[in-house]
Amino acid sequence: MTPRQRRAGGRAARQALRAAPLAEAVRPVRAGLQGGAYSPLAEAEVQRIHRAALEACATIGFADAPPSGVAALTGAGAILGDDGRIRIPAALIEDSLAMAARDVTLFGRDPRHDLHPGGTRVHFGTAGAAVHLVDVETREYRECTVQDLYDAARIVDVLDNVHFFQRPMVCRDIADNFEMDLNTIYACCAGTSKHVGTSFTEVAHMAGAFDLIHRIAGGEEAWRARPFISNSNCFVVPPMKFATESCLVMEACIRGGMPVLMLSAGQAGATAPAPIAGTVVQAVAECLAGVVYVNAIKPGHPAIFGTWPFVSDLRTGAMSGGSGEQALLTAACAQMHRFYGLPGGAAAGIADAKLPDMQAGWEQAVSNAMAGLSGLNMVYESVGMHASLLGFCLESLILGDDMLGQCLRCVRGIEVTDETLSLETMRAVCLGGPGHYLGSPQTLALMQTEYVYPRLGDRTSPKEWAEIGKPDLIARAKKDKERILSNHFPRYIDVTTDREIRAAHRIHLPVAAVRI
Repeated sequence: MTPRQRRAGGRAARQALRAAPLAEAVRPVRAGLQGGAYSPLAEAEVQRIHRAALEACATIGFADAPPSGVAALTGAGAILGDDGRIRIPAALIEDSLAMAARDVTLFGRDPRHDLHPGGTRVHFGTAGAAVHLVDVETREYRECTVQDLYDAARIVDVLDNVHFFQRPMVCRDIADNFEMDLNTIYACCAGTSKHVGTSFTEVAHMAGAFDLIHRIAGGEEAWRARPFISNSNCFVVPPMKFATESCLVMEACIRGGMPVLMLSAGQAGATAPAPIAGTVVQAVAECLAGVVYVNAIKPGHPAIFGTWPFVSDLRTGAMSGGSGEQALLTAACAQMHRFYGLPGGAAAGIADAKLPDMQAGWEQAVSNAMAGLSGLNMVYESVGMHASLLGFCLESLILGDDMLGQCLRCVRGIEVTDETLSLETMRAVCLGGPGHYLGSPQTLALMQTEYVYPRLGDRTSPKEWAEIGKPDLIARAKKDKERILSNHFPRYIDVTTDREIRAAHRIHLPVAAVRI
């Protein structure tokens, strides 16, 4: 056999291996890989941030808590000052941290999508409240609709590296806020069986929302056993004020058995201090107040420590989610989550770029890779977000799945064992062997479990690229989007339940759109 024939045979074997589906446990990347290899802060700096956050809680305190929040917090040991601010002693924070939930599960409708944030386990997903959808063909922005939200959910449902679906868009075609809240739940749950995150505009909406959720779940008992929706809750309005209505929503979610993301979203230089360290201090202080609040209402309730601060371009005051400073800020927040031993979440993957171009690529990849390497449990807004969260792009969502695969491979790191050091394989190849590793049993055994291959990304040579028509990446993503949306109509809400839901609530997605 000639060397050329041996190489061709190896290539055929490799192609056959790549065509075979892999079991979840041996995939090269998957949800929950252990990060934490990167730490932007020294241990002494973590301690200084912690002490500064404790001092902020104890001496500056928080304004605008609702009466129920004042009662819960002061009942736990917080102090209501004559100025109306709630101040939280360090000892109360430590007590609350001791009772806070650490073993949290964010359930999917399908158990294979259950997530276990905590430690340094990393999960990537969507989030945000974009008001516009990006049209890559016309290069225009238009208002988002409930159909767009449902379409995004269906796409995420089939993407391997997007592990959860938190609402990334606001349904601008639904004027009534109550109907928008309910239709957001319906569109998300009709489109995916992965864990869903959403928010609610008013506490008065919660009874109707839970009625819809219980119907989807098959009853309140089934819901409480496996709560598959979490509440993204901006319970503070930085700097250092409680968001009164959101706090009431959070209380209702806790009573209803819904996990909460305690979200502090200050903007450095605007609603948070300009130094990155100061922004981290304020975000940590605000979320520590959230830990006290949640556990004063229900000790051990599942909650995500959502330090979610953003960066400003200080020349204009505009948000700069795609900056290197944002990537550092998110990684530092992840390190603080590790310090407290709490499940944590923050934002990464935001592009300031208006379209899925090279600028978007570097902005999304740098912050996602750093978030994963820092061991951030829940990486929100990781794909699809443009124009500093004002725009969402379905093609970018699809391309982002490839990008997240590469980020996850970095998170997984390098396994150093006797086998991977490869001395015996080197000996076999170099001493009387073929002089290359292409057909090596080790190569064939590891090519699917050690390496990640992009689904749409192009790795052909310039000659091959020309021979196949010089395919454009955005065009490939658009074609893939059309394929998914033309074929993937999951039946996550059965016909009978759907009829009951539509009889009880005004659902804006027509039955024909979801093909129930």
